[in-house]
Amino acid sequence: MLLIKNAVAALLTLALLAGPVAAQGDSGASLLDQLQGADPEEAARLERQIRMDWESSGSPTMDLLLKRGKDALEAGEFDAAIGHLSALTDHAPGFAEGWHTRAMAFFREEEFGLALHDLERTLAINPQHFGAIFGLAVVMESLGQDDDAYALYSRVLSMHPHHEDAQAGADRLKTRVNGTDI
Repeated sequence: MLLIKNAVAALLTLALLAGPVAAQGDSGASLLDQLQGADPEEAARLERQIRMDWESSGSPTMDLLLKRGKDALEAGEFDAAIGHLSALTDHAPGFAEGWHTRAMAFFREEEFGLALHDLERTLAINPQHFGAIFGLAVVMESLGQDDDAYALYSRVLSMHPHHEDAQAGADRLKTRVNGTDI
């Protein structure tokens, strides 16, 4: 448990203090900068573009392993997903999306320590990966770390104000974390 607490502290620091992403959009501003000021429809388009960028490894073979892992995850075949995604992280350790997707598979298997490890690797490669920060918030909430989860949901919303699941998480935890007005 101490190992998980230390990993959580490191991940929280990394996730909460991360700087801007380098990906550029058409206007020269980063896609994440554009996402922060976008209306809901534009935000959905930008999120799809960001995720497509994140899911492209530059290697057709690695992209196929990611697709197979995601397909297995969607089908509820967690062992197969972890197998494909482990092959991906072994062969492309600098590809953040492989780590992120495997973290989701580990979470679904309730392997929270392994999920935290993979989220740490994701955020070390891409500190602005709002999907990984959201995943970290979900893990923290599952572990009863409401203050940390709320801070992480808030971090996601500062990057992606129209992230509906992060908003729902923040709303769910707001009263527990901040108390109620009398």
